[in-house]
Amino acid sequence: MSRLIIVSNRVAPISEGGPAAGGLAVGVYDALKETGGMWFGWSGDVLASGQPQIQLEERGPVTFATIGLVRRDYDQYYRGFSNATLWPAFHYRADLIQYDRHDFEGYWRVNEWLAQQLVPLLREDDVIWVHDYHLIPFAQALRAQGVKNRIGFFLHIPFPASQVLLAVPPHRLLVEALCSFDLLGFQTEPDLRAFCDYVVNEAHGEVEHAAKGPSTIRAFERTLRAAAYPIGIYPDEIAQLAKAGARGKLVRTMKATLHERKLIMSVDRLDYSKGLVERFRAFERLLDHAPAYRNNVSFVQIAPPTRADMHAYQDIRLQLEGESGRINGRFAELDWTPIRYIHRQYERQVLAALFRESHVGYVTPLRDGMNLVAKEYVSAQDPDDPGVLVLSCFAGAAQELEGALIVNPIDIDGMAEALATGLAMPAAERRARYRDMIAQLRENNVSVWRDNFLRDLQGGGEKRRAMRAKSARKT
Repeated sequence: MSRLIIVSNRVAPISEGGPAAGGLAVGVYDALKETGGMWFGWSGDVLASGQPQIQLEERGPVTFATIGLVRRDYDQYYRGFSNATLWPAFHYRADLIQYDRHDFEGYWRVNEWLAQQLVPLLREDDVIWVHDYHLIPFAQALRAQGVKNRIGFFLHIPFPASQVLLAVPPHRLLVEALCSFDLLGFQTEPDLRAFCDYVVNEAHGEVEHAAKGPSTIRAFERTLRAAAYPIGIYPDEIAQLAKAGARGKLVRTMKATLHERKLIMSVDRLDYSKGLVERFRAFERLLDHAPAYRNNVSFVQIAPPTRADMHAYQDIRLQLEGESGRINGRFAELDWTPIRYIHRQYERQVLAALFRESHVGYVTPLRDGMNLVAKEYVSAQDPDDPGVLVLSCFAGAAQELEGALIVNPIDIDGMAEALATGLAMPAAERRARYRDMIAQLRENNVSVWRDNFLRDLQGGGEKRRAMRAKSARKT
């Protein structure tokens, strides 16, 4: 069996017997343990000077290969082009795109440099799986080094419509680089469709849609395949975390402070793509239009810090602090704070238990690739008394979780109405919606996502070898 090589911007900090990592990390790590392999990527260290060296750590059949970045590379590759240009563009925020040619050159240079570091570690039959927008040029860089292995790519965030992608000046170079992979994976069919539209209308390539399985793409003198592979989680593991967390002091204290009030629960990274300001205003609208909920419902928003050294994230934090203060100042009473806005990280067990205690899960991003929080919320529920998920139509999860109350996060009144519907929903309807969603999550868990992608990646190579062998026999 071929070794699996995972390449990602950051290597997930997984330790046997330690705190559970996220579903993606666990799913990928399971595959590595089954086949043997390597996880390669940035260590998270930023060096003031010197030449970074690869650090190898063996854990059973898995090798963790990590390397630091010097400050200039971090600023240009990570803070610059990845997160100031690609992130807003891919999340349909063309107004927030910041583009600098030096940052783009640094992004390309770091991808080429990382590929050079990986090449000596590769074996001829390794299968390479690259993850996310930081590493779009990675396969092209490997090909330039003579690597002929099967290389797949999975995009964890949305792929934008052509007219949005055109706002990124080197858009053609990026799509051409993507065509150096053998298989591209997207979260949803609309993301796949956006990529195919670019190939046909901007790159003048061809797309051959298959009745079943990946589409065939011909562009930039390359032939590759592409499909949607919606990422999942392990729902039963989340349910167990929720039950265990409910016994913890933190969750018991939180529940006691509610004094029988209903709870609306949100957990997001602090990011402008998550629709947090709109969410706060919709909760305010609920209190405006339905005064009976005043002092009878509390909204908890947990938003851990992210990319705190970037101005756009500093701005959204200040805006949220201002909005929560204004709304609380308007509605709060001596024994009730309407919004509890918490800017810190909690363990997954605590979050799962809070999801289980809540009456409404409030997940309303302006744009998101999948949004695993929505799936974790459903998984954490008590089957006999589940909460209601209010979910943005712009989250990839909305394609699967039809039992949620689907909202447009731009429609403040619509979100307020959905909150009221969820808070008042009868138990029988809540249970029916939960059963539909949990069945979907179990059927398409993270192992199914992983196995489907790797089957198609490896199967494409087998199909190509079979065609070559058939052609050789004819001659």
